[in-house]
Parts: sequence; structure tokens; C-alpha cells
Amino acid sequence: MEIFILGFFAIGYLVLAGADIGVGMALPYLGRSAGERREVIAAIAPFFLGNEVWLVATAGVLAGLFPRLEGELLHGNHTVVVTLLLAWVVRDMGLWLRGRVPGARWQAFWDGAIVAGSWGLALSWGALLAHVLLGIEGPVALLAALVPAALFATHGLTFAALRLRGALRARAAVLAGGAGEGRTYALTSAALVVVAVLAGLRLPLEPGTSGPLLVPVVLTLIPFLVAAQAWVWWTFRHRVSGPSYL
Repeated sequence: MEIFILGFFAIGYLVLAGADIGVGMALPYLGRSAGERREVIAAIAPFFLGNEVWLVATAGVLAGLFPRLEGELLHGNHTVVVTLLLAWVVRDMGLWLRGRVPGARWQAFWDGAIVAGSWGLALSWGALLAHVLLGIEGPVALLAALVPAALFATHGLTFAALRLRGALRARAAVLAGGAGEGRTYALTSAALVVVAVLAGLRLPLEPGTSGPLLVPVVLTLIPFLVAAQAWVWWTFRHRVSGPSYL
């Protein structure tokens, strides 16, 4: 049961947050002006905070139920983990601060932070996955990290195609072809699930001794998390019609 819980949260994070990471990576391509970029950001505005809850939950499950695995991952990938956290902070700072001052330079600077932070997140996750799947470390891991990063970007474009309208939608849908936006999003989601499962099969998943205490608590919370996620998706199921609060 502990392995199922860890996989549930990790896969949920990659699929859900992978979309807003990918949108941030593609922001310069999707948004050619300040107004367009703000509309692109509106596509992920209702979701990105809730998506981050899945990462927090994954980290909590890892620390509480798999303390040995947590130690091995942090010890062997300290630089990658620190880079990931810094990129997370930079990306979120960009999202929160870009619209707080109306100046063009201010907004352009924080738009750059969103892009840099999103690429940092994607490459950090890619490097971590490369280490787990292939045993690659150091600078060479960055080359292997480009493959998962490209998957994040593709996933983000398919999500943006589902959320945007007009010319922005047409740019985002460039990868959908004749398959349709929904089907393409399902395919990129499935690809992320496969990557997560393959990584899980390579990890020494040995639960700690706190399972009997923590597992019932986590299982009780999962339905509430899923219900909240479903409510957000249902509430914001329509395409973006204008700028958001960001």
C-alpha cells in the first residue's frame, strides 16, 4: 500500500504540474506580446497552486514512509534537488509578481523568470529521472534530461491547446495535428505515467516502520484531495476568455 500511495502522488504531480511547467517553458513561443503572455498564464492560473500540493504530498510520503529512499535520493542528487527548489521559487515568483507593477520592463523581467524557472524545473526533473533510470550523473545527465524536458514542453503545449482560444490555441495545437487536442493531451499524460512507473521500478522501494500509523491517515486524505482537484477542473473547464489575477 505504501508503494501505491507514493506512486499515486508522484504520478499525479508529473501529469498535473507537468502541464503548467510545460506552458511556462513555451511562454515565449505562445505569447508574442505582454497581453498574449498574460492570457497564456491565465491558462494555468487556476491550477498551478493545487498542482504543487501533489509535490508536497509526494515529499511528505517519501519522508514519512520511505525514509531510506529519501536519504539516498537527496544524498546522490543534492545539487539537482537544490536546483529544482530554486527553479520552483523563481517560477512562482515570476507568476506572482509579473502583474503587480504595470511597467513593461517589470513584466518582461518576471516573464523571463517564469520561463527560466520552468526550464529549470523541467531539466532538474529530467536529470533526476536520468539518474534513476540510467544511472547517469553530472553534466552528462543534462543531455539525457533534455528528453524528459521535451516531454514536459509537449505536455504543456497540449494543455494550452485545451485552454486557449484563437491564435494562441492555434500555436499551442501545432503538435496535435489530426489527433485532436484532448487525445494528444491524453497521450502525453500516458507518456509521463510510463516514465514515472519505469523510474519507480528502478528505485529500492522499501517502506519504513511508520506505515501502520501513517497509511490510514493518508488514505483518508486522498479522497478530499481528488475531490478538490476535480472541483477545480470542473469549475475552470472552459477555455480562457481573458487575463487572470496573475
